[in-house]
Parts: sequence; structure tokens; C-alpha cells
Amino acid sequence: MTEPEIATAAEMLAEARRSGKLIEALPVVPSSVADAHAIQDRVAALLDETVGAFKASAPDGGEPTRGLIYSRMIRRSPARMSVAEVPHLGVEGETAFRFTRDLPARGEPYTREEVAKAVALMPVIEVVSSRFRDPLSRPRLEQLADCGINGGLVTGPELADWSHLDLPNLRVTFVVNGETVLEKQGSHPTGDPLAGAIVLANMMREAGGVRAGQIVTTGSWTGLPFLKPGDRCVVRFEKLGEAEVVFDG
Repeated sequence: MTEPEIATAAEMLAEARRSGKLIEALPVVPSSVADAHAIQDRVAALLDETVGAFKASAPDGGEPTRGLIYSRMIRRSPARMSVAEVPHLGVEGETAFRFTRDLPARGEPYTREEVAKAVALMPVIEVVSSRFRDPLSRPRLEQLADCGINGGLVTGPELADWSHLDLPNLRVTFVVNGETVLEKQGSHPTGDPLAGAIVLANMMREAGGVRAGQIVTTGSWTGLPFLKPGDRCVVRFEKLGEAEVVFDG
């Protein structure tokens, strides 16, 4: 993408966030992960938003990506979010990590051990919503430009010492309106939840680093159902705790 194309895409997404009016598509689909990240950063600057969290992924054999989550859209469980804020009402039960110390910019990659010692663990619900009318129909890089179609994050209780947990094999229960819709052992998509935190720390080494207090969420254990106004959703991880969100109409 050219610089003017990045600027135009960012302004469209920023205006969609300001007005709450959904858009069909960007004029030009981003041609790279770097373009999509640049659009995310430009939108946050246009809206003067503080970044409180990230979603991060490192697909096997693919390029790592990150999506910005604004501080004002991070809510402690039990939380409420309105349809006006997150119109698509998608939900993903995830495990996330809060950085308990800064991991500043540096030339040398952060190791798994360094990252593990710098994070606390928590259950979360990633709320999936978008500025696109039909977000799942858009190309992957266009979704990424819209912060990976993130709408918000609901955080559960924090566990500082989680080294005793068999993290990849936690039992997760997913409940909607009191009905258990999923109960499974070890259903993280990559089998390594910490990998997302390591990926983020190293992606951010050349962009100022990550700061204590910021959160990274690292992939859905529960798939991506879309709910309705009034629905209540709970994700519960054995030995870790739960997060809950209700969607107000």
C-alpha cells in the first residue's frame, strides 16, 4: 500500500469507530502484515486511544501478527458491554497474560524463560466485533487492519505463580445463558498459550517494547460463536478461574 492508501484506510476505520456506522470494506486491501499493523497504529493515533492489550498469534510457518485492544474496552469480570459498542457480539474464551514488568526495546530476542517470568496468567473473554458490516467475509489482512476484528476484552482473576499448571491441558468450560455449550481438555489452537506472549514481546522489541500492565491474549480455546443482545457468557478454566460478560441491548 502507498502512504496515502494507508492514511485513507485509517481515516475510514477511525470514522467508523467515532460514528458507530459499519463499513463494507476498505478501498484497498492491505498487501502485507506491515501495512495492516501501520493502519492499526494510525487509527489509534487518530482517536488518541491508549493501548491496554494486544491479541497476538504466530501461525505455524506464518508471519506473526498483533491486534491492538484499547484500554477503554478492557473490562473486569463480571462485565457488561452494549451492542452499540460491540455490535457483532462474537466471543472467544482465552487465556491471557498481563506483563508484570516492562520488557523494553532491545536488539536481542526475549527468551521463553524471560517472558514466562514477566507475566501473570488470567482467563479472559475476547469480544469479537468489527467496523466491517460482515467482518468474516473480508480478507485476513483487511481484518487485521481492523485490529484483528477485536471489540474488547473481559478479564478474570489473575494468577501470579502459574508455573505449577499444565497450561496446554487446562480444562475449559464455556457457558451461555446457563447452558454448557463446550467442555474440553486442552483445546488451545496451537497447544502453547505462552507462545503468543513471546511473539508479542519480540514483535514489540523494535516498537518501544511492552509495558507493565499491558495484556496479551493468545488464541481461542472455544471457537467463535456469535451471541444475541441479553446473552450472558462465562468461560471457566479449571484451577484458574472464570470471566463473564453480559451483552446489553
